[in-house]
Amino acid sequence: MENSYKKLIEGNKKYASEKKFDDPEYFKKLSLGQTPEYLWIGCSDSRVPANEITNTQSGEIFVHRNIANLVIHTDLNALSVISYAIEVLKVKHIIVCGHYGCGGIRAAMTNDAIGFVDNWLRNIKDVYAKHSNELDAILDTDKRADRLTELNVIEQVKNLCRTKKVQKAWKERSLQVHGWVYGLNSGLVKDLEVVHDEITDIEEIYRYKL
Repeated sequence: MENSYKKLIEGNKKYASEKKFDDPEYFKKLSLGQTPEYLWIGCSDSRVPANEITNTQSGEIFVHRNIANLVIHTDLNALSVISYAIEVLKVKHIIVCGHYGCGGIRAAMTNDAIGFVDNWLRNIKDVYAKHSNELDAILDTDKRADRLTELNVIEQVKNLCRTKKVQKAWKERSLQVHGWVYGLNSGLVKDLEVVHDEITDIEEIYRYKL
């Protein structure tokens, strides 16, 4: 067996052993179900693990990840996760978390044809086009990428709030949607303070009569 693959199996055994040592009933309790208060929509980047970043345990955060943490109205995968989190798990907070140094953001800033992923990155290009005046005025490429990362999170928060599932939840209970950006070089989260928690937080044309 290849050593790099075997490392994962051995790591799992160590993880299970340590958890049982700390709490013999840990996995029994975990198997009974999940009641997370948070849905995390983050980037697929391996350096951005939700539980480690927030110092939370298994079962505390429901997670969906994709390239550049996008919320797209035709993405049935993301919409299914959002629906389950809101309607079944009854989460209280949804966090869209991007990260500085995101490869998807960087790629979307260029005119390079990369491959199939270009179809996905088109959504980030749309964000750039919407905010081109501000972004084009930033001469430093790294700083421009950082700002696009923030703007992309803000736009994905808006996209999330434009869904019927979020708006229906707002009519029935408290639900807050947040935008964060994680710093790979610091380990710290930047709260963009774009909390949305009611129908008036989005443009009227996107408000459904539910």
